[in-house]
Amino acid sequence: MQLVARREALAEDLRQATVQLINDESVYTDSVDQAAAETDKTLTLQMKNRDRNVLWQIDEALKRLNDGSFGDCERCGESISEGRIEAFPFTTLCIDCKAELESEEHRFPGRM
Repeated sequence: MQLVARREALAEDLRQATVQLINDESVYTDSVDQAAAETDKTLTLQMKNRDRNVLWQIDEALKRLNDGSFGDCERCGESISEGRIEAFPFTTLCIDCKAELESEEHRFPGRM
């Protein structure tokens, strides 16, 4: 199953990145090098936080697979199209509800 394989790969990548960040004992004598290293570390943490969010979404999709609700739009209850699921395997909204939600977010920024 694609979701399980993606989950395993992502979880392993996060484990390795965490170990690498913890074990990083680099010392920089140049303040420019230190600033660049801190910027790189910040970017890496931001990407890993995004990956953690994807991992959570995959876990939620796997729960929906187990309880039989996978592929059902959580907003309207209709089936999510196969094409959308192939493109976004952990989506919870059909294309119409996603478009409606995005439209609402643009009309009322910060309320969603």
